[in-house]
Amino acid sequence: MDSLGMKIISKDKNLVVISMPVDHRTHQPFGYLHGGASVALAETAASIGATLHVDLKENNIFGIEINANHIKSIRNGTVTAKASPIHIGKSTMVWEIKITDENDQLICISRSTVGIISKKK
Repeated sequence: MDSLGMKIISKDKNLVVISMPVDHRTHQPFGYLHGGASVALAETAASIGATLHVDLKENNIFGIEINANHIKSIRNGTVTAKASPIHIGKSTMVWEIKITDENDQLICISRSTVGIISKKK
């Protein structure tokens, strides 16, 4: 999170909000927000949300699958991810993550499946 400049704005079981700057750390070679940086932001938001639903003394959280549709490009500013759960199960969760710019325009929409794995004793 630190290396990409991500900051947690708020976290709740039903909504996690994280911001990330669009700058030299998150640019692709042509100066636009890198799709991989958007995916890293999305998975971070979903994973943080997932941890709020489990006992971390008993379980680990791991990303199983993530997809992303990059809707709009951006060169600078800040993007904000808002992650909300679609499914909370005993062994998996599915989260929807919408990433928007400072004008609330959709930049990327992502869906992340998270696994809940019991820690070995």
